[in-house]
Amino acid sequence: MSAKQARSFREATARINLWHGAVRSGKTICSLWALLRGIADAPASGLVLIVGRSLQTIERNVLEPLMDPEIFGPFATAVQHTRGATTATILGRTVHLIGAADSRAEGRLRGLTACLAYADEATLLPEAFWTQLLARLSVPGARLLATTNPDSPRHWLKVGYLDRQHELDMRSWHFSLRDNETLSPDYVASLSAEYTGLWRRRMIDGAWVVAEGAVYDMWDDTRHVVDTLPPMTRLWVGLDYGTVNPLHAVLLGLGSDGRLYACAEYRHDSRATHRQMTDTEYDRALREWLAAQHVDPEWVIVDPSAASFIEQLHSTGGLPVVAADNTVLDGIRTTASLLSTGRLLVHTSCTALIDEMTGYSWDPKAAEAGIDRPLKTADHGPDALRYAIRTTESLWRPALTPEVTHAAAHS
Repeated sequence: MSAKQARSFREATARINLWHGAVRSGKTICSLWALLRGIADAPASGLVLIVGRSLQTIERNVLEPLMDPEIFGPFATAVQHTRGATTATILGRTVHLIGAADSRAEGRLRGLTACLAYADEATLLPEAFWTQLLARLSVPGARLLATTNPDSPRHWLKVGYLDRQHELDMRSWHFSLRDNETLSPDYVASLSAEYTGLWRRRMIDGAWVVAEGAVYDMWDDTRHVVDTLPPMTRLWVGLDYGTVNPLHAVLLGLGSDGRLYACAEYRHDSRATHRQMTDTEYDRALREWLAAQHVDPEWVIVDPSAASFIEQLHSTGGLPVVAADNTVLDGIRTTASLLSTGRLLVHTSCTALIDEMTGYSWDPKAAEAGIDRPLKTADHGPDALRYAIRTTESLWRPALTPEVTHAAAHS
Protein backbone atom coordinates (compact mmCIF):
# COMPACT_ATOMS: atom_id res chain seq x y z
CA MET A 1 0.00 0.00 0.00
CA SER A 2 1.00 3.62 -0.47
CA ALA A 3 1.79 5.76 2.56
CA LYS A 4 -1.69 7.29 2.45
CA GLN A 5 -3.36 3.87 2.14
CA ALA A 6 -1.30 2.47 5.00
CA ARG A 7 -2.10 5.46 7.20
CA SER A 8 -5.82 5.10 6.58
CA PHE A 9 -5.60 1.39 7.36
CA ARG A 10 -3.89 2.10 10.69
CA GLU A 11 -6.21 4.95 11.63
CA ALA A 12 -9.55 3.30 10.76
CA THR A 13 -10.53 2.77 14.38
CA ALA A 14 -13.28 5.39 14.75
CA ARG A 15 -16.97 4.54 14.91
CA ILE A 16 -17.41 5.89 11.34
CA ASN A 17 -14.54 5.49 8.84
CA LEU A 18 -14.97 6.84 5.32
CA TRP A 19 -12.71 6.53 2.29
CA HIS A 20 -13.83 8.93 -0.45
CA GLY A 21 -12.43 10.20 -3.71
CA ALA A 22 -11.63 9.36 -7.31
CA VAL A 23 -12.14 6.13 -9.20
CA ARG A 24 -9.14 3.76 -9.23
CA SER A 25 -7.45 5.86 -6.55
CA GLY A 26 -6.73 2.95 -4.19
CA LYS A 27 -9.35 3.76 -1.56
CA THR A 28 -11.27 0.49 -1.93
CA ILE A 29 -8.26 -1.81 -1.47
CA CYS A 30 -7.17 -0.30 1.83
CA SER A 31 -10.79 -0.26 3.05
CA LEU A 32 -11.06 -3.98 2.24
CA TRP A 33 -7.89 -4.70 4.20
CA ALA A 34 -9.51 -2.79 7.06
CA LEU A 35 -12.62 -4.96 6.64
CA LEU A 36 -10.56 -8.16 6.93
CA ARG A 37 -8.88 -6.84 10.06
CA GLY A 38 -12.25 -5.76 11.44
CA ILE A 39 -13.74 -9.22 10.89
CA ALA A 40 -10.74 -10.90 12.52
CA ASP A 41 -11.02 -8.63 15.57
CA ALA A 42 -14.83 -8.44 15.74
CA PRO A 43 -16.47 -9.51 19.02
CA ALA A 44 -18.46 -12.72 18.99
CA SER A 45 -21.68 -10.88 19.73
CA GLY A 46 -23.36 -8.88 16.99
CA LEU A 47 -23.61 -9.40 13.24
CA VAL A 48 -21.12 -8.48 10.55
CA LEU A 49 -22.79 -6.72 7.61
CA ILE A 50 -21.78 -5.69 4.11
CA VAL A 51 -24.26 -3.29 2.53
CA GLY A 52 -24.46 -1.76 -0.94
CA ARG A 53 -26.79 -0.60 -3.64
CA SER A 54 -27.64 -4.20 -4.56
CA LEU A 55 -26.44 -7.73 -3.94
CA GLN A 56 -24.86 -7.66 -7.40
CA THR A 57 -22.81 -4.54 -6.64
CA ILE A 58 -21.68 -6.06 -3.33
CA GLU A 59 -20.50 -9.16 -5.18
CA ARG A 60 -18.74 -7.11 -7.87
CA ASN A 61 -17.19 -4.37 -5.73
CA VAL A 62 -16.44 -6.20 -2.47
CA LEU A 63 -16.49 -9.99 -2.64
CA GLU A 64 -14.82 -10.50 -6.03
CA PRO A 65 -11.82 -8.30 -5.12
CA LEU A 66 -11.53 -10.03 -1.73
CA MET A 67 -11.35 -13.39 -3.52
CA ASP A 68 -8.54 -12.24 -5.84
CA PRO A 69 -5.28 -13.92 -4.73
CA GLU A 70 -3.20 -11.37 -6.65
CA ILE A 71 -4.49 -8.70 -4.25
CA PHE A 72 -5.13 -10.50 -0.98
CA GLY A 73 -2.87 -13.54 -1.28
CA PRO A 74 -3.76 -16.38 1.10
CA PHE A 75 -6.60 -14.35 2.61
CA ALA A 76 -8.51 -14.76 -0.65
CA THR A 77 -9.11 -18.42 0.14
CA ALA A 78 -10.76 -17.43 3.43
CA VAL A 79 -13.69 -15.87 1.53
CA GLN A 80 -16.49 -18.22 0.48
CA HIS A 81 -19.63 -17.07 -1.29
CA THR A 82 -22.20 -18.62 -3.62
CA ARG A 83 -23.37 -16.07 -6.19
CA GLY A 84 -26.83 -14.83 -5.34
CA ALA A 85 -26.65 -15.90 -1.69
CA THR A 86 -27.32 -13.28 0.99
CA THR A 87 -24.49 -14.46 3.24
CA ALA A 88 -20.80 -15.08 2.82
CA THR A 89 -18.16 -16.63 5.05
CA ILE A 90 -15.05 -14.52 5.60
CA LEU A 91 -12.27 -15.69 7.93
CA GLY A 92 -14.74 -18.21 9.33
CA ARG A 93 -17.31 -15.55 10.24
CA THR A 94 -20.78 -15.39 8.68
CA VAL A 95 -21.26 -12.05 6.96
CA HIS A 96 -24.72 -10.82 5.97
CA LEU A 97 -25.10 -9.05 2.59
CA ILE A 98 -27.85 -6.43 2.36
CA GLY A 99 -28.85 -4.50 -0.77
CA ALA A 100 -30.37 -1.06 -0.27
CA ALA A 101 -31.87 0.16 -3.55
CA ASP A 102 -34.46 2.45 -1.95
CA SER A 103 -35.78 3.74 1.39
CA ARG A 104 -37.79 0.57 1.95
CA ALA A 105 -34.52 -1.31 2.53
CA GLU A 106 -34.26 0.42 5.89
CA GLY A 107 -36.74 -2.15 7.22
CA ARG A 108 -34.23 -4.96 6.59
CA LEU A 109 -32.05 -3.59 9.37
CA ARG A 110 -34.70 -3.29 12.05
CA GLY A 111 -34.12 -5.60 14.98
CA LEU A 112 -30.50 -6.36 14.05
CA THR A 113 -27.57 -5.86 16.39
CA ALA A 114 -24.27 -5.40 14.55
CA CYS A 115 -20.65 -5.11 15.58
CA LEU A 116 -19.15 -4.28 12.16
CA ALA A 117 -20.53 -2.98 8.88
CA TYR A 118 -18.97 -2.21 5.52
CA ALA A 119 -20.85 0.15 3.17
CA ASP A 120 -20.00 0.14 -0.53
CA GLU A 121 -20.81 3.27 -2.61
CA ALA A 122 -22.21 5.07 0.41
CA THR A 123 -23.63 8.06 -1.49
CA LEU A 124 -25.96 5.69 -3.37
CA LEU A 125 -27.54 4.42 -0.14
CA PRO A 126 -30.77 6.04 1.09
CA GLU A 127 -30.15 8.38 4.02
CA ALA A 128 -32.76 6.56 6.16
CA PHE A 129 -30.91 3.28 5.57
CA TRP A 130 -27.57 4.82 6.60
CA THR A 131 -29.12 6.29 9.75
CA GLN A 132 -30.69 2.97 10.68
CA LEU A 133 -27.40 1.17 9.97
CA LEU A 134 -25.58 3.38 12.45
CA ALA A 135 -28.30 2.75 15.03
CA ARG A 136 -27.84 -1.03 14.60
CA LEU A 137 -24.10 -0.75 15.35
CA SER A 138 -24.73 -0.90 19.08
CA VAL A 139 -22.16 -3.45 20.28
CA PRO A 140 -19.38 -1.69 22.26
CA GLY A 141 -16.59 -0.76 19.87
CA ALA A 142 -18.77 -1.30 16.79
CA ARG A 143 -17.47 0.31 13.61
CA LEU A 144 -18.68 1.33 10.18
CA LEU A 145 -16.28 1.22 7.25
CA ALA A 146 -17.50 2.96 4.08
CA THR A 147 -16.27 3.96 0.64
CA THR A 148 -17.72 6.34 -1.92
CA ASN A 149 -17.03 8.42 -4.98
CA PRO A 150 -17.87 12.10 -4.45
CA ASP A 151 -21.30 13.50 -5.17
CA SER A 152 -22.91 16.91 -4.78
CA PRO A 153 -21.44 19.11 -2.02
CA ARG A 154 -25.01 19.27 -0.70
CA HIS A 155 -25.42 15.50 -0.51
CA TRP A 156 -26.58 14.31 2.92
CA LEU A 157 -23.37 12.34 3.48
CA LYS A 158 -21.23 15.42 2.85
CA VAL A 159 -23.38 17.87 4.84
CA GLY A 160 -24.42 15.59 7.68
CA TYR A 161 -21.20 13.67 8.22
CA LEU A 162 -18.06 14.78 6.35
CA ASP A 163 -18.62 18.46 7.15
CA ARG A 164 -19.36 17.59 10.78
CA GLN A 165 -16.75 14.92 11.38
CA HIS A 166 -15.01 17.06 14.01
CA GLU A 167 -18.23 16.73 16.04
CA LEU A 168 -18.48 12.96 15.50
CA ASP A 169 -16.47 9.85 16.27
CA MET A 170 -15.42 9.79 12.63
CA ARG A 171 -12.33 9.73 10.43
CA SER A 172 -12.12 10.18 6.67
CA TRP A 173 -9.48 10.00 3.96
CA HIS A 174 -9.62 11.70 0.57
CA PHE A 175 -8.03 10.13 -2.50
CA SER A 176 -7.38 11.47 -5.98
CA LEU A 177 -6.29 9.42 -8.98
CA ARG A 178 -2.70 10.55 -8.39
CA ASP A 179 -2.67 8.74 -5.04
CA ASN A 180 -2.67 5.31 -6.70
CA GLU A 181 1.03 4.75 -7.26
CA THR A 182 0.50 1.40 -9.00
CA LEU A 183 -1.14 2.92 -12.11
CA SER A 184 0.94 3.53 -15.21
CA PRO A 185 1.18 7.10 -16.53
CA ASP A 186 -0.43 6.02 -19.82
CA TYR A 187 -3.43 4.55 -18.01
CA VAL A 188 -3.82 7.68 -15.85
CA ALA A 189 -3.68 9.85 -18.97
CA SER A 190 -6.24 7.70 -20.80
CA LEU A 191 -8.63 7.57 -17.86
CA SER A 192 -8.31 11.30 -17.28
CA ALA A 193 -9.18 11.92 -20.93
CA GLU A 194 -12.43 9.97 -20.57
CA TYR A 195 -13.91 12.48 -18.14
CA THR A 196 -14.55 16.18 -18.48
CA GLY A 197 -16.30 18.90 -16.51
CA LEU A 198 -18.32 17.60 -13.57
CA TRP A 199 -17.25 13.99 -14.02
CA ARG A 200 -13.55 14.88 -14.23
CA ARG A 201 -13.73 16.90 -10.99
CA ARG A 202 -15.47 14.04 -9.19
CA MET A 203 -14.01 10.92 -10.75
CA ILE A 204 -10.40 12.05 -11.29
CA ASP A 205 -9.83 14.80 -8.71
CA GLY A 206 -12.21 13.28 -6.15
CA ALA A 207 -13.92 16.63 -5.51
CA TRP A 208 -17.42 17.14 -4.11
CA VAL A 209 -18.68 19.62 -6.71
CA VAL A 210 -22.15 20.74 -7.74
CA ALA A 211 -23.73 19.74 -11.04
CA GLU A 212 -24.20 22.97 -12.97
CA GLY A 213 -24.23 24.26 -16.51
CA ALA A 214 -24.29 22.01 -19.57
CA VAL A 215 -24.55 18.26 -19.02
CA TYR A 216 -22.40 17.58 -22.07
CA ASP A 217 -19.99 20.46 -21.73
CA MET A 218 -17.49 18.68 -23.97
CA TRP A 219 -19.87 18.87 -26.95
CA ASP A 220 -18.34 20.50 -30.03
CA ASP A 221 -20.18 20.55 -33.35
CA THR A 222 -16.91 20.60 -35.27
CA ARG A 223 -15.69 17.49 -33.45
CA HIS A 224 -18.83 15.45 -32.87
CA VAL A 225 -20.96 16.06 -35.98
CA VAL A 226 -20.04 14.16 -39.17
CA ASP A 227 -21.29 14.25 -42.75
CA THR A 228 -20.50 10.64 -43.66
CA LEU A 229 -20.90 7.31 -41.90
CA PRO A 230 -18.77 4.16 -42.08
CA PRO A 231 -20.44 0.76 -42.58
CA MET A 232 -22.38 -0.27 -39.47
CA THR A 233 -21.78 -3.69 -37.92
CA ARG A 234 -24.67 -3.47 -35.41
CA LEU A 235 -27.72 -1.22 -35.11
CA TRP A 236 -30.15 -0.40 -32.29
CA VAL A 237 -32.91 2.15 -31.80
CA GLY A 238 -33.39 4.21 -28.64
CA LEU A 239 -36.82 5.79 -28.25
CA ASP A 240 -38.12 8.45 -25.86
CA TYR A 241 -41.91 8.37 -25.86
CA GLY A 242 -44.24 11.36 -25.72
CA THR A 243 -47.79 12.27 -26.64
CA VAL A 244 -47.96 15.95 -25.74
CA ASN A 245 -44.16 15.96 -25.59
CA PRO A 246 -42.21 14.83 -28.65
CA LEU A 247 -41.56 11.21 -29.50
CA HIS A 248 -37.91 10.92 -30.48
CA ALA A 249 -36.16 7.84 -31.89
CA VAL A 250 -32.40 7.65 -32.49
CA LEU A 251 -30.71 4.98 -34.60
CA LEU A 252 -27.47 4.04 -32.83
CA GLY A 253 -24.86 2.15 -34.85
CA LEU A 254 -21.54 0.52 -34.10
CA GLY A 255 -19.27 1.56 -36.93
CA SER A 256 -16.67 -0.62 -38.58
CA ASP A 257 -14.08 1.86 -37.24
CA GLY A 258 -14.93 0.97 -33.62
CA ARG A 259 -16.90 4.13 -32.87
CA LEU A 260 -20.57 4.60 -32.04
CA TYR A 261 -22.72 6.76 -34.29
CA ALA A 262 -26.13 8.37 -33.96
CA CYS A 263 -26.95 7.57 -37.58
CA ALA A 264 -30.48 8.94 -38.03
CA GLU A 265 -33.47 10.17 -36.06
CA TYR A 266 -37.26 10.16 -36.18
CA ARG A 267 -39.20 12.81 -34.29
CA HIS A 268 -42.83 13.79 -34.00
CA ASP A 269 -43.61 16.93 -32.00
CA SER A 270 -47.35 17.31 -31.46
CA ARG A 271 -46.93 20.94 -30.42
CA ALA A 272 -45.14 21.80 -33.65
CA THR A 273 -47.52 19.84 -35.89
CA HIS A 274 -50.68 20.61 -33.85
CA ARG A 275 -51.57 16.93 -34.03
CA GLN A 276 -51.23 14.20 -31.42
CA MET A 277 -50.65 10.66 -32.65
CA THR A 278 -52.01 7.47 -31.12
CA ASP A 279 -49.82 4.51 -30.16
CA THR A 280 -51.01 2.74 -33.30
CA GLU A 281 -49.99 5.69 -35.47
CA TYR A 282 -46.61 5.93 -33.73
CA ASP A 283 -46.10 2.21 -34.30
CA ARG A 284 -46.78 2.57 -38.01
CA ALA A 285 -44.63 5.69 -38.34
CA LEU A 286 -41.69 4.03 -36.56
CA ARG A 287 -41.84 1.01 -38.85
CA GLU A 288 -42.07 3.21 -41.95
CA TRP A 289 -39.05 5.18 -40.78
CA LEU A 290 -37.03 2.01 -40.21
CA ALA A 291 -38.03 0.72 -43.63
CA ALA A 292 -36.89 3.99 -45.19
CA GLN A 293 -33.53 3.59 -43.44
CA HIS A 294 -33.27 0.01 -44.77
CA VAL A 295 -32.37 -1.26 -41.31
CA ASP A 296 -33.53 -4.14 -39.17
CA PRO A 297 -32.37 -3.17 -35.64
CA GLU A 298 -31.33 -5.79 -33.10
CA TRP A 299 -33.40 -4.02 -30.44
CA VAL A 300 -35.87 -1.19 -30.20
CA ILE A 301 -35.14 0.23 -26.76
CA VAL A 302 -38.09 2.17 -25.37
CA ASP A 303 -38.53 4.59 -22.48
CA PRO A 304 -39.55 2.20 -19.66
CA SER A 305 -42.39 4.48 -18.57
CA ALA A 306 -44.09 4.04 -21.98
CA ALA A 307 -45.87 0.82 -21.02
CA SER A 308 -48.75 1.32 -23.45
CA PHE A 309 -46.45 1.88 -26.42
CA ILE A 310 -44.27 -1.09 -25.52
CA GLU A 311 -47.42 -3.21 -25.44
CA GLN A 312 -48.47 -1.78 -28.81
CA LEU A 313 -45.13 -2.73 -30.39
CA HIS A 314 -45.32 -6.21 -28.88
CA SER A 315 -48.88 -6.73 -30.15
CA THR A 316 -47.94 -5.78 -33.71
CA GLY A 317 -44.86 -7.99 -33.61
CA GLY A 318 -41.83 -8.08 -35.85
CA LEU A 319 -39.64 -5.79 -33.73
CA PRO A 320 -37.47 -6.95 -30.80
CA VAL A 321 -38.64 -4.48 -28.14
CA VAL A 322 -37.06 -4.01 -24.70
CA ALA A 323 -37.53 -1.49 -21.91
CA ALA A 324 -34.54 0.80 -21.58
CA ASP A 325 -32.06 0.92 -18.73
CA ASN A 326 -32.99 4.30 -17.32
CA THR A 327 -30.27 4.79 -14.72
CA VAL A 328 -29.91 8.48 -15.52
CA LEU A 329 -26.54 9.44 -14.06
CA ASP A 330 -24.79 6.25 -15.16
CA GLY A 331 -26.19 6.74 -18.66
CA ILE A 332 -25.09 10.37 -18.77
CA ARG A 333 -21.63 9.51 -17.48
CA THR A 334 -21.18 6.77 -20.12
CA THR A 335 -22.37 9.08 -22.90
CA ALA A 336 -20.12 11.90 -21.67
CA SER A 337 -17.12 9.57 -21.60
CA LEU A 338 -17.78 8.47 -25.18
CA LEU A 339 -18.12 12.05 -26.36
CA SER A 340 -15.00 13.25 -24.54
CA THR A 341 -12.86 10.51 -26.12
CA GLY A 342 -14.32 10.93 -29.61
CA ARG A 343 -15.93 7.50 -29.60
CA LEU A 344 -19.47 8.81 -30.12
CA LEU A 345 -20.32 10.88 -33.19
CA VAL A 346 -23.61 12.20 -34.58
CA HIS A 347 -24.62 12.36 -38.23
CA THR A 348 -25.52 15.80 -39.47
CA SER A 349 -29.05 14.65 -40.37
CA CYS A 350 -29.91 14.35 -36.63
CA THR A 351 -30.69 18.06 -36.37
CA ALA A 352 -33.07 17.86 -33.40
CA LEU A 353 -30.66 15.70 -31.41
CA ILE A 354 -27.78 18.07 -32.15
CA ASP A 355 -29.83 21.08 -31.03
CA GLU A 356 -30.81 19.40 -27.77
CA MET A 357 -27.32 18.11 -26.96
CA THR A 358 -26.02 21.66 -26.84
CA GLY A 359 -28.81 22.85 -24.51
CA TYR A 360 -29.07 19.82 -22.21
CA SER A 361 -28.40 21.30 -18.75
CA TRP A 362 -28.40 20.47 -15.05
CA ASP A 363 -31.36 21.57 -12.95
CA PRO A 364 -30.08 24.34 -10.61
CA LYS A 365 -32.99 23.95 -8.17
CA ALA A 366 -32.32 20.23 -7.82
CA ALA A 367 -28.63 20.99 -7.29
CA GLU A 368 -29.54 23.25 -4.36
CA ALA A 369 -31.12 20.19 -2.72
CA GLY A 370 -28.02 18.08 -3.39
CA ILE A 371 -29.57 16.17 -6.30
CA ASP A 372 -27.94 15.70 -9.72
CA ARG A 373 -30.79 15.92 -12.21
CA PRO A 374 -31.01 17.35 -15.74
CA LEU A 375 -33.71 19.84 -16.60
CA LYS A 376 -36.76 18.13 -18.09
CA THR A 377 -36.88 20.42 -21.09
CA ALA A 378 -35.58 19.78 -24.62
CA ASP A 379 -34.21 16.44 -23.44
CA HIS A 380 -35.97 13.93 -25.68
CA GLY A 381 -33.14 13.33 -28.14
CA PRO A 382 -30.46 13.03 -25.42
CA ASP A 383 -32.72 10.66 -23.47
CA ALA A 384 -33.31 8.45 -26.52
CA LEU A 385 -29.58 8.36 -27.22
CA ARG A 386 -28.80 7.58 -23.57
CA TYR A 387 -31.32 4.71 -23.51
CA ALA A 388 -29.68 3.09 -26.53
CA ILE A 389 -26.13 3.57 -25.28
CA ARG A 390 -26.71 2.41 -21.71
CA THR A 391 -28.88 -0.60 -22.56
CA THR A 392 -26.50 -1.98 -25.19
CA GLU A 393 -23.22 -1.25 -23.39
CA SER A 394 -22.31 -4.90 -22.91
CA LEU A 395 -22.61 -5.38 -26.69
CA TRP A 396 -20.64 -2.41 -28.02
CA ARG A 397 -18.07 -2.01 -25.24
CA PRO A 398 -15.86 -4.97 -26.30
CA ALA A 399 -15.93 -3.77 -29.91
CA LEU A 400 -14.39 -0.34 -29.28
CA THR A 401 -10.99 -0.81 -30.88
CA PRO A 402 -7.82 0.00 -28.90
CA GLU A 403 -6.67 2.23 -31.73
CA VAL A 404 -9.79 4.41 -31.40
CA THR A 405 -9.55 4.50 -27.62
CA HIS A 406 -5.86 5.45 -27.64
CA ALA A 407 -6.06 8.01 -30.40
CA ALA A 408 -9.12 9.71 -28.97
CA ALA A 409 -7.70 9.78 -25.46
CA HIS A 410 -4.67 11.70 -26.66
CA SER A 411 -6.29 13.93 -29.25
